[in-house]
Amino acid sequence: MSRRRISSGTPFEDLASFSRAVVDGDMVYVSGTTGMDRATGTFPEEASAQTRLALAHVEAALGEAGAGLADVLRVTVYIADREDLMPVCEVIGEAFAGIRPANTTVICALALPEMKVEIEATARIGSAG
Repeated sequence: MSRRRISSGTPFEDLASFSRAVVDGDMVYVSGTTGMDRATGTFPEEASAQTRLALAHVEAALGEAGAGLADVLRVTVYIADREDLMPVCEVIGEAFAGIRPANTTVICALALPEMKVEIEATARIGSAG
């Protein structure tokens, strides 16, 4: 089975030559995904709003791969400001309630100052069922 690449069409994907997600067999690897509003090209001010958007983008990539959030085995969350930890964790907790994937959360600088959160995920197609 050949590798399949999924693109969401953001300019960052072309600039840095990466795919939003890569499907290899039944595995799906979703690249670090931010909470940019793709309609406006801007980031909401609140970390929780950015987290919801980032998760929606992750879910869209998973859907294109034939998977969903329930198939996520591992999630890595990067947060720019420690003060945003609890609001981000609450949104992540809602999204993955009952799924409970492995999770690593890191406080670190992100690529742009307006980015507050970045999320990457690894999923196996059909693992939820």
